[in-house]
Amino acid sequence: MADETVLEALELTKRFGKFTAVDGVSFSLRRGEIFGFLGPNGAGKTTTIRMLLGLLKPTAGRALVFGVDMSKAAHKVRARLGYMSQKFSLYRDLTVEQNLRFYARAYGLSGKRLQERVRYAVEIAGLRGREGERTATLAGGWRQRLALAAGILHEPELLFLDEPTAGVDPVSRRAFWNLIYEIASRGTTVFVTTHYMDEAEHCERLAFIYHGRIVALGSPSEIKREHLPGEVVQVTPDDPETAVKLLREAYEAGTLAARGVNLHGAQARVLTDEPERTLVAVEELLGGAGIGYSDLDVVPPSLEDAFIKLVRDRL
Repeated sequence: MADETVLEALELTKRFGKFTAVDGVSFSLRRGEIFGFLGPNGAGKTTTIRMLLGLLKPTAGRALVFGVDMSKAAHKVRARLGYMSQKFSLYRDLTVEQNLRFYARAYGLSGKRLQERVRYAVEIAGLRGREGERTATLAGGWRQRLALAAGILHEPELLFLDEPTAGVDPVSRRAFWNLIYEIASRGTTVFVTTHYMDEAEHCERLAFIYHGRIVALGSPSEIKREHLPGEVVQVTPDDPETAVKLLREAYEAGTLAARGVNLHGAQARVLTDEPERTLVAVEELLGGAGIGYSDLDVVPPSLEDAFIKLVRDRL
């Protein structure tokens, strides 16, 4: 069934001494979806995923995977799970094929089935003709795809990816997400942690975690609609920092109709309920201060805008 629940986190909590790393986290995953777990470094993403895998016992709450309490009987469902860690978990001195054969045997594959799955992994990773190369010689993006292929050799029903694209270039990240789509299209449920906002847009549903707590949960469009009513006036100033300071001062003084002003790369972004009025005001403020600009326009809010607002609301 498409809406079948395969995972439930129920008030999941983990304390290390007096420090609470994960604080009453609750959510569920449906079969076949791509679920994103989004948050900054240190927010509690990896601690949560370790409890969901049964590798770390929660201080309170429960993690149920396929109905099994992972702190008590994780061994019953482990063969149905796949996992790719931040460090890719590959043996760099082994060749591509040797790595795949090692993991295939670790997952209990043998004979014809092992051969078929290794061939499939090579194909899906795009490494045909490079089976004999040492893994250490592969570029980061290729090692990343090889690690993902190794994690699905046994055809897991639920795949955990813990910040799999950290430190990888944008082109490789895009190729990696195409691979995730293909895997999910075959029926595998994917749970992926990330701190990249653009990646979160690819998820069917996602949860924002901040300081160990879930601060938003839903589809990307639901989260933006709930937490960011309005639109964004975006501009690329010649001097972004000075421009943002000027716009924030106007916002705080009540002379700029806005909900907030943020700097996003080289762009100033103003969240507003009155986009046309705000666009004119931004043009006048920048022009009056002698700050050159380009690409002044009204655009939809992004997940990054939502996350910034959610974080600022809790400061």
